[in-house]
Amino acid sequence: MKRQIVLVPGPWMGAWCWEAVQERLRGHGHDAQAITLPGLAGAREDVSHVGLETHVEAVMALLEERDLRDVVLAGHSYAGLVVGQVADRVPDRVAHTVFIEGFLPHDGRSMLHVFPERVRGSELRQIADNSGRWPAPDASVVGDGQGLTARQAHSLARRFVGHPGRTLSDPAKMNRPLADQRATYVVCSMEHVRGRLSPDVDAMRMAPGWDFETLHTGHWPMISTPGPLADLLARIADGATTVPGAVGERRRTHEDA
Repeated sequence: MKRQIVLVPGPWMGAWCWEAVQERLRGHGHDAQAITLPGLAGAREDVSHVGLETHVEAVMALLEERDLRDVVLAGHSYAGLVVGQVADRVPDRVAHTVFIEGFLPHDGRSMLHVFPERVRGSELRQIADNSGRWPAPDASVVGDGQGLTARQAHSLARRFVGHPGRTLSDPAKMNRPLADQRATYVVCSMEHVRGRLSPDVDAMRMAPGWDFETLHTGHWPMISTPGPLADLLARIADGATTVPGAVGERRRTHEDA
C-alpha cells in the first residue's frame, strides 16, 4: 500500500514550492499533499497572531481533518521545527519524519537559538522593522552557490512572502526526546562547508531510528532537484514502518538528475 506524504514548506514559501515534487511523487504512486502555513498565503495577511504553535496546530488540523494516519511528514528548513513537534504530539498519525535541511525542535529552544547572539539581535530588529515579518532574501542571496539557475532564483524570490516573525523566537514544546522519532535527515551538500553540520543535527547520527541522506544540491532542492528529492521521498515512504525498533543508519548520496 502506498503511503501518504505531507509536505510542509520552509520560510517565505507556500504549498506552491512543492508542485514539481508532488507531480513526480504521484508518478511513483504516492498521494502527496502540501500545506501553506498560516501567514504565508499573502503579504497583506495579518501575522500578529501567528506563532510557532499556530503552524504546528495547522499541520495537526490537516492530518485530523483528512484523517491521515501513518504518513511521511516532510518539512524543509524552518518547517523542521513544525514537523518534529507534530510527530511528537500525534505519533499515531506520523510514521516517519523527514527533515530537509531542517531546523530541529528542542524543548524550550527557538529557531533563533542556533544563531550567534549578535545575529539574533539583527534578525529581531529586521522583524520589528517589517511589521512583524521576517523579510525574505533577494534573488542574489537565494541563488548564491545553491545550484539554482538565475531564472530559478529570480522566480523563487519573486514569490517569497515575509515570514511570520514570532515563529522564529517562540520556543518549541516537546513531550519526548527527538531521538525517539523515526526520521531521516536530508543534507543538501552545497549548504555545508567541508560537510559540517550543526552539532544538534550531527548528534542525531547516534539515534537508532534516524538515518541521513545527501542530495548534491543547495538549500532549495524542491526547485533545483525535484526529481532526486521526489525519488528519495518515495523510497522513504516505501520503507517507512510503524513497527517500533532500531533502524540502521544509512548514508546515501543522490546525484543530480
